[in-house]
Amino acid sequence: MKGVNIRFTALSLCSAVLLSLGWLVPHCGAFVLMGFVPLLWMDRLADAEGCKGFWKWHYLTFVLWNALTTYWVCNATVAGGLFAIFANAFQMSLIWAAFRYSKKFLQGSVPYVFLAAMWIAWERFYFDAEISWPWLVLGNAFGRTTSCVQWYEITGLLGGSLWAWASNLGIFGLMCALESGRWKTFNIKAKAAAATAMALLYIIPLSASWTRYAQLDEKDLCGKLEICVLQPNLDPYQKFESLSQDQQNGILVSQINKLAAKADIDLFIAPETFTNDILLNNPEQSASLQTFRKTLSAARGGRLLFGASAYKTFDQANPPSWNARQIGPGRWYESYNAAVVCDSCAQLEVYKKSKLVVGVEKMPYPRITRHLEKIPGVYIGRCVGQEETQVLDCGAPVGCAVCYESIYPEHFASYVKRGAKAMSVITNDAWWGNTAGYKQHLSYSCLRAIETRRAIARSANTGISAFINKRGDIVSRTEWWERAELCGSLPLYSELTPFVLYGDITGKLCSFIFILLLALVCVRRLLK
Repeated sequence: MKGVNIRFTALSLCSAVLLSLGWLVPHCGAFVLMGFVPLLWMDRLADAEGCKGFWKWHYLTFVLWNALTTYWVCNATVAGGLFAIFANAFQMSLIWAAFRYSKKFLQGSVPYVFLAAMWIAWERFYFDAEISWPWLVLGNAFGRTTSCVQWYEITGLLGGSLWAWASNLGIFGLMCALESGRWKTFNIKAKAAAATAMALLYIIPLSASWTRYAQLDEKDLCGKLEICVLQPNLDPYQKFESLSQDQQNGILVSQINKLAAKADIDLFIAPETFTNDILLNNPEQSASLQTFRKTLSAARGGRLLFGASAYKTFDQANPPSWNARQIGPGRWYESYNAAVVCDSCAQLEVYKKSKLVVGVEKMPYPRITRHLEKIPGVYIGRCVGQEETQVLDCGAPVGCAVCYESIYPEHFASYVKRGAKAMSVITNDAWWGNTAGYKQHLSYSCLRAIETRRAIARSANTGISAFINKRGDIVSRTEWWERAELCGSLPLYSELTPFVLYGDITGKLCSFIFILLLALVCVRRLLK
């Protein structure tokens, strides 16, 4: 038993490390193509030796993987970080447990197909779940290996997950054939076919991607916007305490004035939640908005896109939504994490972030969980988001993904489907400190650029702000924790990719296969 524990511990750790490398080390996404192999081998050993209680070993693997890659969430909230690690690992472990159970009713390689389809179906479901944390979707491992996954414009992010599972199962299958001696029974043609299939599994995606990367042209270019991305570098833990809103506005104004004196700028972009005084009932009363309009007027026009903690009040007997808070008899207010566009005159457009961070910005099932606020010391986010995305007039149609929204492929693509010629991302990643978190978040924007073939201007409060081209390359960027301004031309494109037009085909197909195989398991269980 001691020997088994040592082997299983080593295999568990090996799998967790291999799966984590794509998120932690640049250009190491390929390790996800073999990351499940040690776990699959451990599962095979458990079956051969009749081990009971195998749950703890695959759960340990997933806890380690989650902890190694998303430990930084604890910098913002210890409870939330621990919950993300253990709860996400628990869901992964449930999938593995279902796979092990399916082996009682499915033979040969079918349970492994069931496992891969079930995993990808879960990843797709996770994008729209009430409690959503799809940070470790397997396709995200290629966020800093973008030249290898240019075909995401067709398959989307889950195409990377499918590639990862095909590779892992292919390697595992060859190992099993060698270990069992079946490989020796293959004739020359069978061995050649197996070796060729494994080689093509890598050659076809990589060669197609590199070819597409090299041949991508500008035929659909329909203009450019001159953009200046602003990085005010405000400590998120101090910005509402040590600096007044007027002082923060002063920093942004000085950045705009410095840039406006050098060139004509179409659009300035400031980070998420920069202001906290936008009352949507009467936004023109906002001191910040008045300051920005005056500054833009002196800067010879242009527009400003900025993040705002916005509010709206309601005078009515009943709350306007489950997330509304009461401020007096018959008086309520809703809060929004919003993106606002204004010019020097009358333009004002507001988009309310709809993909909200669980816990901090919203609680799932609010009609139930809102009562938790009665517990002393418990704070629950109650932001309200709009149901559909919205394209903003920034001198051209531009979509704005607010922070967390940039990790959702179909949500991001919906801006483009609604007419966005370019994209922006406004965020504040400094809550996590100088860790892997903000680097991972930046890499996901690179994947969104490939899926939609839209250039992206990204404004982060403390870094990393960047320009990303439609190949997913970071053209220019700022550094972490420094005040900076980044200027450049943002190309506008009109072509719609297959992913934008048809959505997540990979996820839908795998979900369909999973449902069919699940039905087969249920039928055989009933017959047995």
